[in-house]
Amino acid sequence: MDEIEIKKAAKHHSSTIINMLKQIAQWMKDHDIYQWRFLLDGGDDEEIEQAIINQETYIVLKDKDIVATFSLLSKQSEWDRHIWGIDNAPDSLYLHRLAIIPLYMKKGLGKVILDWIQENANEKYYLKLDCVTDNIKLNNFYKRNGFELIGITDGHSKYQKRIKE
Repeated sequence: MDEIEIKKAAKHHSSTIINMLKQIAQWMKDHDIYQWRFLLDGGDDEEIEQAIINQETYIVLKDKDIVATFSLLSKQSEWDRHIWGIDNAPDSLYLHRLAIIPLYMKKGLGKVILDWIQENANEKYYLKLDCVTDNIKLNNFYKRNGFELIGITDGHSKYQKRIKE
């Protein structure tokens, strides 16, 4: 995947990112993938905007178009505490809302994004994330990219990967 740019999202990207996430949630629903359906009803809109304001959300650009997004949190969100339990260790990054528009799915962009995160992790040693356990393709994607399944909580697979030695 050549000529992509990854940078922090700015406040003016908020509506574009929210609309993109909703379109991807609809695409997943249309393909019988049970993930992110709450986004279709406006669930998380405020949290998404806050992550952008907090400089925790990134956009992936190809030819000046946003083709993907993700958020990296250096502190646990309420959801992370629910899934992982309280983690006071300062050495983890939590990956949320990694989303690629359908046109760019299955072209290696997800791996490029994960590699970029690992290279730019700033003294964090673990990258943690969760996904719906029933989403077999996504679970296999994370396993193929070196993530270890740590367990399952509330129907969500918990993955982590050591990203710094």
